[in-house]
Amino acid sequence: MISTMSTTQAGAGHTAPQSSLLARRARRDAPFFLVAASVFALDQLTKAIIRDWLAIGESWPSDGWLVKLTHVTNSGAAFGILQGQGLFLTVTAVIAIGAIAFYYAYPPLEHGLMRVAMGLLLGGAFGNLLDRVRFGEVTDFIDFPRYPEFNVADSSIVIGLVIIAGFFLLSERALRETKPDSG
Repeated sequence: MISTMSTTQAGAGHTAPQSSLLARRARRDAPFFLVAASVFALDQLTKAIIRDWLAIGESWPSDGWLVKLTHVTNSGAAFGILQGQGLFLTVTAVIAIGAIAFYYAYPPLEHGLMRVAMGLLLGGAFGNLLDRVRFGEVTDFIDFPRYPEFNVADSSIVIGLVIIAGFFLLSERALRETKPDSG
């Protein structure tokens, strides 16, 4: 017997499982993208406020406060290293963003905490990359005594790296504790 079912009818049976799969994927991916977008937006907003509100080198509030906002620019990397190496740092940021996308797309990053950490890294990397492309340097402003100034993107990158390192260290420890002795 020849089937008279149209291709539209035949494909209709696959819609529900596919939409369910897409919904699960969207729920799984939401923290990664929300964290990355939030970090990027907060980073860019705070830098724009600082650039508009404080002249370069100006601080607020006055002396006597533990933490100040001080408008500085940084043509190097974290802690003032690699000053004037903008092209190298831009290329490095693009490679890092590619690596984040690769590691996000291909598990073992199935754990929700890892998705959040990767979102922190991606948002921070994009925030500082945009500054480098637009201005040739990064705006830093969070000023602790005896510590180089930094910004939201820098903080997010460091927090993301600490989460990832802690996750792998604790996972490795748990794996070793659950393995039976081979002796």
